Amino acid sequence: MSTMDPGTQGARGDDDRSVDLSEDFVVLPEQTSDDTDRGWGERAGGNDDWLLAERPPHWD
Repeated sequence: MSTMDPGTQGARGDDDRSVDLSEDFVVLPEQTSDDTDRGWGERAGGNDDWLLAERPPHWD
């Protein structure tokens, strides 16, 4: 005795379906808009140069 519905005997289930994973499909972005300088309320220009100039001598 079969437990399948007689109307779906010819249909394939999701487990049998082939999925093409060759394309780079992005589900979620790498960075959200609130995780940017503007999202944090900072100016677009960074202060990386100042931070590098002010680094402690024991870091060298």
